[in-house]
Amino acid sequence: MQEPEEKKIALELLETEQAYVSRLHLLDQIFYTELLKEAKTRKTIPEEVVKMIFSNISSIYQFHAKFFLPELQRRMEDWSCNPRIGDVIQKLAPFLKMYGEYVKNFDKAVELITVWSEKSPPFQELIADIQKRKVCANLTLQHHMLEPVQRIPRYELLLKDYVRKLPPESPDRDDAEKALEMIFMVAKHSNAAIAEMERLQNLWVVYQRLGLEDDIVDPSNELIKEGPIQKISPRNNSTKEKYLFLFNNMLLYCVPKVIQVGAEFQVHLRIDVDGMKVQELNDAQFPHTFLVSGKQRTLELQARSGEEMHAWIK
Repeated sequence: MQEPEEKKIALELLETEQAYVSRLHLLDQIFYTELLKEAKTRKTIPEEVVKMIFSNISSIYQFHAKFFLPELQRRMEDWSCNPRIGDVIQKLAPFLKMYGEYVKNFDKAVELITVWSEKSPPFQELIADIQKRKVCANLTLQHHMLEPVQRIPRYELLLKDYVRKLPPESPDRDDAEKALEMIFMVAKHSNAAIAEMERLQNLWVVYQRLGLEDDIVDPSNELIKEGPIQKISPRNNSTKEKYLFLFNNMLLYCVPKVIQVGAEFQVHLRIDVDGMKVQELNDAQFPHTFLVSGKQRTLELQARSGEEMHAWIK
């Protein structure tokens, strides 16, 4: 007799979970444990760095190995008289928020491995030694570390498939649909964590280009647009190359620095967006010009094209 489709998917969930737990075991119980021991005894790398690389992998490993995998195994052994996994996944879902931390830290972790492999040959040797072992299957530490990042999307796909294949009258339908909804929310949560991390990272790069002026650095700011612009000086009918950074709350009017030590730009003016007016000017001599008037100052600016002018005005 052919196995029902939903049971095949539930089995696939169990099999991938078994493989995943052994991957987590490798990360937590082998890589992390041995590198930490090395840091403690031989001081070849600060303990703090090892902890930063592995983030909260121990909690993730414990959760899957001691709780989720055993629950799934019990379910699948019991399938013939109780064909359901929806309720178990509902128990799992809230704990998946732990992944936010790990996912947010991932890029930093990979960077730390690279930096410290150069700084500390014994650290690099120990990683290489573990990577040679059979359990690593010829893959690098970084490759194994990517696995938790990909696990939640995997649950989402499997569960979507499971719900699709369930017969309408299945006793697991309500639970499975609710579980899918919960997993979907968590997946969104970890994507939001990544997006927020990228936003802050990009913002920080912009602040460095501006020379980290105190009154400008604020994590809640959002960069909307930046680019070169010509400033028109009506007095002598000439234009000068300037550079604009438009944030959600302020426009920074900057001068590119000739000698770029540290910062790329010097902030000449800051105009609050609050109360700012922008209008197009029809100037025959200087095409594509517009006027920005704010509390602090009024500027006559020229873009390189009509298209660019409209993009700034918008």
